[in-house]
Formats: sequence, C-alpha cells, structure tokens
Amino acid sequence: MSQKFPKVQGGGSLIVAWQVKSKHVLVVGGGEVAAGRILHALNADAQVTVVCPASGLNDEVAFRVSEGQVSHIDRNFEPSDLEGADMVLCAIDDPEASTTVWKLCKEKRIPANIADVPPECDFYFGSVHRDGPLQVMVSTNGNGPKLASIVRKKIAATLPGNMGAAIENVGELRKKLRVVAPRTEEGPKRMKWMSGVCESWSLDDLVEMNENDMDRLLRHYESESGEIPTLKELR
Repeated sequence: MSQKFPKVQGGGSLIVAWQVKSKHVLVVGGGEVAAGRILHALNADAQVTVVCPASGLNDEVAFRVSEGQVSHIDRNFEPSDLEGADMVLCAIDDPEASTTVWKLCKEKRIPANIADVPPECDFYFGSVHRDGPLQVMVSTNGNGPKLASIVRKKIAATLPGNMGAAIENVGELRKKLRVVAPRTEEGPKRMKWMSGVCESWSLDDLVEMNENDMDRLLRHYESESGEIPTLKELR
C-alpha cells in the first residue's frame, strides 16, 4: 500500500509564490545583499522602505531612493520601524543587531529573513530565473546559494527563449475562458480544456496566437464536441 504514495522527504521548505503586492516590506541595510532583496520585493510590486544611514547605501540602493522607487529612513534601525511592516529583510554586517531584529520580528509575528543566518529566517531566497510571467526558483534550503545559482542557470539554458510570451498568451486565453464559462461548476471542464490546448499546441503556436485566434478557439469550447483545433485549422 505504501508504494502507491510519494515518500515523505523531511528537511525541505514549503516553496510557494508569496503575493506581496502593495504589502509593506522593510529592508534593514543598504549594501549589495540589500540591493538584491529590494529588487526581489519591487519585482513583486511591494511597497519597500529601506532603513540605513545614507553613507551605507551602495550605488544601486541610492539610485532607487533617488528615483522614489523605495522610501528611505536615514539612520540605523529602531524597533519602531517594525510598525506596519508585513515582512522584514535584514542585510547588515552586525550579527548582534541582526539577532535583535530577528527577536523583535518573532515577538511581533512578522515573517523575517536575516541574510546569511539560516536559523534566523522564516523563509529563504532562492536563485530565480525570470522570463515575463515565468519564474523558476531553485532553493538549497540555505545550504549552498552558489550551487543554487549554478543549477538555475542549467535549467534556464534548457528553456525555449519564447516561453514567457507563450505563458502570457495562455494567461490571456484563460481570462477570456472565465468570461465565456464563469460558473463554478464548469471549473473541471475549463481546466481540462486549457490543459488540452497547452498539450496539443506547439510553443511557437502559443506565441503566435492573437486575440482573434483566441476568440475563434473559444467558440470550440462552447461547441458540443469541445474539440481543440490547431492554429492552422483556426485560420
């Protein structure tokens, strides 16, 4: 019986796509590591505040401050900075101060990441490949960030260059399908039909698909047979 089910492999992390759009992310520090954390948060449409003396900002962080991409508090961290924070990313070269930030976050139940201190992290940052809506993350659970980068580059090298564009079109088709078939009970049929499109159409066809093609294709969803014609047949 046990062979029918996946084996439990302990020691991993729960890898999820954390939605932080419009959430308040507090970044403590302004160096190279902080710059990377800030970019991750901005790419996820978060509202970012950086706490760091101006003299400690590197060129990238200083640029984002000057452009108004992030808010800046020109001093060292103080406990009051945690008010209203939904997430804290700490990247400073002061172990004692970092641990203080960690303990305060635990008291306030604010998820936090203390750079390069795995035991003081509620979550880890992985190595990410980005192509439009496509994000592929490789995590070593804090054991080897450089190895994560190497594995991520190998994975990215195997992906087609137009994968992001194909995903954008599939996402648009999916939105249109929900308008055509909005009822909750149609969920299983919608999922099965979208899976059929993704499996039967080539990546190049998905990239080439335009809005007219989508509208024609959706007419087939509504037909009795629910067949999925090729792009050539549609046109």
